Amino acid sequence: MRTVTFLLIDQMLATGTVLPLEMLRGAESRARVEGIKGNLKLVTASLDGTPVNTRCGFTLQPDAALSDAPDSDLIYIPTMWRNPRPALKRGGKILEWLRQQEKQGAAISAVGTGVCFLAEAGLLNGKPATTHWHYFDQFSSDYPEVKLKRQYFITQADKLFCAASVNALADVTVHMIRQLYGPAIASHVERNFSHEIRRPFEEIAYSEGSVQLHPDEDIVQAQAWLKEHCNTEVRLSEVAQLFDMSVRSFNRRFKLATGQTPLQYLQNVRVDMARELLQSSNLSVNEIAEKVGYQDMGHFTALFKKFLATTPSEYRTTVRAKLFRVNT
Repeated sequence: MRTVTFLLIDQMLATGTVLPLEMLRGAESRARVEGIKGNLKLVTASLDGTPVNTRCGFTLQPDAALSDAPDSDLIYIPTMWRNPRPALKRGGKILEWLRQQEKQGAAISAVGTGVCFLAEAGLLNGKPATTHWHYFDQFSSDYPEVKLKRQYFITQADKLFCAASVNALADVTVHMIRQLYGPAIASHVERNFSHEIRRPFEEIAYSEGSVQLHPDEDIVQAQAWLKEHCNTEVRLSEVAQLFDMSVRSFNRRFKLATGQTPLQYLQNVRVDMARELLQSSNLSVNEIAEKVGYQDMGHFTALFKKFLATTPSEYRTTVRAKLFRVNT
């Protein structure tokens, strides 16, 4: 069970909470249909547990006060309407709660001016961040120790994610769903919430450090090794030996940490690599299959379709389709 907490703050924009909440609900529902384990506990929390007024006029009733909220695996901070300073002045306890949750290993995602809460808490000092374009100058002045990346809509530093807009927040949430449930569920959610296939998170985000939603450092290193060598022949027994584990122990720890076997994880990485090549290169599907470690074209196509519910050729056609067409 993973706990996701949505922080509610007076005069917030409701979309910064409702959109990722509905996307995660969609992921959970689809995973249940597919028989994939990994239930989520989605919690909304306000400072004192009282209802919160949103900018659109809706009132949101939180599940709990921050003092009663469970420890979180993932936290969402919403964006504020216009000047975030009044909310920051009232948010001392929120800042302390964020520091505590970050120290305990929670991943935190903030959108727009909600990024100011991470900066005010000191969690972004020396790290990259982005925010709504209208507040670039003010943010840079208020938080000179933060490395503001004005040209990026998304930044990631270890387990801290900043999104400049709600659209960028959707991309962050798809990335989170991929980590929680794998690429097939993420692709399903993405297709249901957005008609176009977007560029992968890894291509559009400024990243500093890697994020893994588990604490097993040996498995983190094994994941990094598999990513680096995914285009070569990989013998998992040799990988286990490389990290001083038996095959049985390696499989058990990998599955416990990531929810996937090492083979499933390697397949995920290879499909991701193939997806990027289908978007960005003119290599044939056969050539791409070879580049990601598959000699059997039929096996590669079946695997790609299993993960993304479409064939490599269909994916390339969709992702390269023009969004606008002029009838002549």
